[in-house]
Amino acid sequence: HVQLVESGGGSVQAGGSLRLSCVATGSGISTFYMGWFRQAPEKEREGVAFIDTGGATNYAYSAAGRFTISKDSAANVLYLQMNGLKPEDSAMYYCAADRYNLGLAWRGYSYWGQGTQVTVSA
Repeated sequence: HVQLVESGGGSVQAGGSLRLSCVATGSGISTFYMGWFRQAPEKEREGVAFIDTGGATNYAYSAAGRFTISKDSAANVLYLQMNGLKPEDSAMYYCAADRYNLGLAWRGYSYWGQGTQVTVSA
């Protein structure tokens, strides 16, 4: 089992940057497939960025070129660097982990954090 706690959300103007962190406890993240997901009000949860156990990454089209997912396995922390933020990026952001490679498909992930809110104003 692993417990996940996100932080780093906040309110920024369009074009700004934020770095989200997800601290894991209970198990080392090096053996988990992990991702960042988001959910805006009245919208379905969607995958944003994914990193596998070897460090390979994959991004949603909306995030590619602006967001960077990374991890520090020694510190047991997952990151999401978000640059060039747009109002449509406003959402609750969640990190998730699983023993299986689920990619950006949020359904099926076993472990979730409580989320951190990101609000981008025009």
